[in-house]
Formats: sequence, structure tokens, C-alpha cells
Amino acid sequence: MATRLTLKELSKREDRLSPGHRLCAGCGASIIVRQMMAAIDEPVVIANATGCLEVATTIYPYTAWRVPWIHNAFENAASTISGVESAYRALVRRGRVEEENVKFIAFGGDGGTYDIGLQALSGALERGHQLMYVCYDNGAYMNTGIQRSSATPYGAHTTTSPAGTVIPGKQQFRKDLTAISAAHNIPYVAQASPHRWKDLMQKTRKGVAANGPAFLNVLSSCNRGWRHPTDQTLEVSRLATETCYWPLFEVEDGEWKLNYMPKEKLPVEEWLKLQGRFRHLFRPENRHMIDEFQADVDRRWEHLLKLCGKA
Repeated sequence: MATRLTLKELSKREDRLSPGHRLCAGCGASIIVRQMMAAIDEPVVIANATGCLEVATTIYPYTAWRVPWIHNAFENAASTISGVESAYRALVRRGRVEEENVKFIAFGGDGGTYDIGLQALSGALERGHQLMYVCYDNGAYMNTGIQRSSATPYGAHTTTSPAGTVIPGKQQFRKDLTAISAAHNIPYVAQASPHRWKDLMQKTRKGVAANGPAFLNVLSSCNRGWRHPTDQTLEVSRLATETCYWPLFEVEDGEWKLNYMPKEKLPVEEWLKLQGRFRHLFRPENRHMIDEFQADVDRRWEHLLKLCGKA
């Protein structure tokens, strides 16, 4: 594994997720996958939970994947890749296949990770499989019609948490799945965003090199569900980090490390106002929800600073 990631070297690598897939223009998931796959030197095997990434890259009889790839049900990407990893190790021990340092990776959206797939993910992490699970977090069940998930931010409009006069968007705050994964005491956990490509790619390399399970939670903008122009994907991602809604950090063998400290912590409404799903929060009767959103961001940020020894 090379110690440095340079654009010149990366530009010469073949994309492991080919052009021609049917993900939306500006989709964060395709950007994330291409960056992560380019960061890995070794052979990889992918398990992919049902979701946008799966249906849009493998519409029968076509596939955009240039690596071994397995589709599985919504809830069991972690179980599937655990089984593949275990089978590979067993075949190597028996001399049936030659060891090639294959990396085993599962991709799932927040629906298939935070909610439906949480049991399988927790089991895989607890058992200690040599794999990396990647959640591309777009904050709702985007593939099936933009329904709320436990990753959906407070106040967001979705088809199952509609913004109206009775209920002004989602009433619960987002689950902290990165912290839940870190509580499994696995070798490597990280939170990342595609707007800082080098950070994401370095975390990818650490994840696949970890001596045991790794979990990466990556912010994945969905312009259809977030309601922003297709050319604003990375700007919206950047503001999520600059406002500390989506801080960048890692947990290596139990040690929490902050990877990025904004020079100026922006108010969270700078992130909210770019997205149509939060438009209703700027009405006079709902402005208090922005204050509540900000208070939650501040609380989580201060807690993270303490964990990282920055408070």
C-alpha cells in the first residue's frame, strides 16, 4: 500500500465503478464509491444492500461494477459479506485458493444500515470479521420514495414526515450510528464526506488495513430528497462539515481523533437554507426548530471535542 495519495497516480487507475450507471446526476453515492475504490490497491469483493446504489448500477442485464459484486436483501449486507469473508479464509486455510489479500466491503444506505440492517451490522462487528462496512448516509429511504429513516435530520420534510400545519417535518433527532459502531470496540471507525476526498480515501485505506472490522459513515447528498441543484452536491457536503452537523473524525483502537476543525464554526442554518427539505423551518412559526436543531448540533460537537481531547 502506497503511503501517499496523489491525483497523478489516482488518475491512472481504472474506475472500479464504471460510467454509464443510472444514479442521478449529482448523486453523492457514486462520488463516494469511485473515491473509495480508487484508494484501495488490493482485490475487492463487494456486497451491496438493496437501495439506490444497487438498483441504479445493476439493472439487469447490465452492471457498472468491475469487481466481484453480490446483491443481497435490504437487511443483510453485513451478514452476506461476513459469510463471503469466512468462506474465503476457510478456502485459504485448506489450500483450495491462493491468498491474495482480498478486501471485503459492504455498502448500504442509511435505511439498510441505521434501521433494517442494524442487527446484521452489529453482529458482524461483534464477531470480528475482517471486513469494512460503508454506510452512504443520504438521510432517508430515497430509493423507495424519500421516507424518513433514523438518519433523517430533525425537522426534515419527507413523504412520511411531511411538513404541514400539524407536524412540521420529522420530530426526532438523528441517530448517532458512528458512535454506536465505535461502542463495539472494533479497530477502526470513521466519519467522512466526499468533499474532502483525501480524508475519505485515507480513511478507506485505514479501514481495509485494520486488523478486524471497520465501519465508515459517509455523508451522501441526495439532490432529489434534499432538494438542491445537482451542481451543489459537494458544497452542501462542505457546509455540513463547516457547521459541525457532520464532523470528520475517526476512532482508532478506541482513541478518538478529530480530523478537521473549522476555522469558523458556521451556524447550521447556512446548511439548512440550501435544501428544500428544510424550507418550512424558515417560516416564522417554525423558526424555533432551527434553534433546537442548532442546540443539538452544538451539544454533539462539544461532546465530540471532549472525546477527542480538544475541549
